[in-house]
Amino acid sequence: MMYQYDEIDKTLVKERVDQYRDQVARRMRGELSEEEFRPLRLRNGLYMQLHAYMLRVAIPYGLLSSTQLRKLALIAREYDRGYGHFTTRQNIQYNWPNLEDTPDILDHLAEVEMNAIQTSGNVNRNVTSDPYAGVARDEIEDPRPYCEIVRQFLTLHPEFSFLPRKFKVAVTAAETDRAAINVHDIGLRIVKNDAGEVGFKVLVGGGLGRTPFIGKVIRDFLPKEELLRYLQAILRVYNMEGRRDNLFKARIKILVHELGTERFTEKIEAEYEASKSDTRLLMDGIEEDRIRAFFTPPTYESLSDDAPDVDAEAAGNPAFADWLNRNVVAHKQPGYAIVNISLKPMGEAPGDATAEQMDAVADLADQYSLGHLRVTHRQNLVLADVRKQDLVALWKALVALDFATPNIERITDIISCPGLDYCNLATARSIPVAQRISQRFADMKRQYDIGEIRINISGCINACGHHHVGHIGILGLEKNGEESYQITLGGSSDVDADIGKRIGPAFASEDVVDAVETLVNTYLDIRQDGERFLDTYRRVGQDPFKERLYAAY
Repeated sequence: MMYQYDEIDKTLVKERVDQYRDQVARRMRGELSEEEFRPLRLRNGLYMQLHAYMLRVAIPYGLLSSTQLRKLALIAREYDRGYGHFTTRQNIQYNWPNLEDTPDILDHLAEVEMNAIQTSGNVNRNVTSDPYAGVARDEIEDPRPYCEIVRQFLTLHPEFSFLPRKFKVAVTAAETDRAAINVHDIGLRIVKNDAGEVGFKVLVGGGLGRTPFIGKVIRDFLPKEELLRYLQAILRVYNMEGRRDNLFKARIKILVHELGTERFTEKIEAEYEASKSDTRLLMDGIEEDRIRAFFTPPTYESLSDDAPDVDAEAAGNPAFADWLNRNVVAHKQPGYAIVNISLKPMGEAPGDATAEQMDAVADLADQYSLGHLRVTHRQNLVLADVRKQDLVALWKALVALDFATPNIERITDIISCPGLDYCNLATARSIPVAQRISQRFADMKRQYDIGEIRINISGCINACGHHHVGHIGILGLEKNGEESYQITLGGSSDVDADIGKRIGPAFASEDVVDAVETLVNTYLDIRQDGERFLDTYRRVGQDPFKERLYAAY
């Protein structure tokens, strides 16, 4: 059900930990300056944040075993302040580790086949995917083997270890884009062509930050066996022609924009054709089958899709019924369900989990979901293989953990970066705004009346909170020492991806939650036939929202 390290993996990770331990010791003795140490720590996921170091740990394509989650809990308990923060890259971050402890943390991670390699720096970052991969009813096939193949190909790849800027890849195989492939440097969608062959649609040049772009399709169909050769062609063109002279223009999205999609595609295709004599990059089926074997579906029980006990509980228990309707998704195997665990309890920091909660969820994964779980790019967790007959017991256990908030895809299911509470790049706080919005809209009946809506919050222009693709996006700014918040409307990271448009002047911190409420009330007044907020906005445009919003302030 998940990739297992071989001797090459184990040796690579152990050698990296040993090297890093020596580097930290030299830094502690003063033999390395901070300037000399900086590139070394960044290669191992260690940042200097506003108040302390932050360690980012990779969770490849968001997949975790219960054993790994318990190790993450131990690290939070023994080396941090008792919690971790799950991110939009399906990683986990620790905000308070001591420098001298970080080699021991990496040792702990290696014990459970985890690491922090390439979670920072100008390299390929954690490869992300659909958190429902392998169990989704709307997917062509499981994308995780290809995520793992890409991960292995790009990890410590000598040609791509010093790219012009960081580089992000996402893979999906479903009709619904739960991996946000449109806003990645490379987005891969598994598709079938007219002949019924399975391959990849390739998008390049998506990304958020200072200059947001939606990715451009440069290949409608790429045969599976050509995946690595084509990725190499893209990365080579970017590596050679990316804007190393300007940090703000160094991402591949700028290169695609400046060259134009047609010219950029010509360069990729030329490099791709020139590499065809090198058969080492052609996936011959043997390696593909080897990796795919790690993701063989489990032996599911033969169960009826009917669950009378669940139906009876839902009929007599409105709280359970709400959770069942919002947080539970259809599984491709009869008798099973996909359960979303909301890390967005009312008034709390989005994406945070305590060590005790992580241990408890690991126990629940063992008891109810074959010992595995997933991290979503919306900062929640997923138990992907739950028997329907266990849903009532699981819900009761999640209620006790405060992880049963039935708000998936509702207004309090907010994406938020750490913001100025932690990050030295931030210009404003994100978490307190998310908490205040959550408190304002805490009434679940009201949330359900509002319907599907995504609020994304970033504390600076780097857009770690994906504010550009929120239905309502909030960007924290600083002017003359005061925090203010700019609002965008109409963004989406799904198959209908779009960049939100700024609606007008920014709002003071004390006014931003009222502004969100005004936008929501405007939508409720003008929506038609159960439209989502995004559908209403696209139908009527900004004017009705803008008129109401600025008339109120």
